[in-house]
Amino acid sequence: MSHFQTRAEETSSKEKAEILLRAAVAKKAMNPVLIDLKGLTSLTDYFLIVSARSTRHARAVAEAVLLDAKKQKIQRYSAEGVDQGTWALLDYGDVVVHVFHTPVREFYDLEGLWAEAPREPLPPDILEEMKELEAQRPDIDEESDES
Repeated sequence: MSHFQTRAEETSSKEKAEILLRAAVAKKAMNPVLIDLKGLTSLTDYFLIVSARSTRHARAVAEAVLLDAKKQKIQRYSAEGVDQGTWALLDYGDVVVHVFHTPVREFYDLEGLWAEAPREPLPPDILEEMKELEAQRPDIDEESDES
């Protein structure tokens, strides 16, 4: 495999991660983290981790990611936990998306488990969109939930 092919694969997995990130943020996912796992595991290149305010919100975020990925023709290998809304795992091969209800994310602490892995900076437009969402969000701890 040539150097060019390797670089193209890295770019495509990062682009895929950013497409999935945009879908999550469009549904008001919170606290996104993109963890670069290349060279640390053979499981995937990236973990994309986002939070949701409630189980209903987590389901909506996961479903939005699934729908947008399908529209973008991004192949999905599996999806687990979407209906429960506490932790959805969406496997796109070189990108695995984790959508957590906030307390579940804190409990499992995937960021802590992968503390040695570098974090990818988020694209500036995503950071700006998140800043706007934060300014619009009322100061409440958690939304009510129908868990």
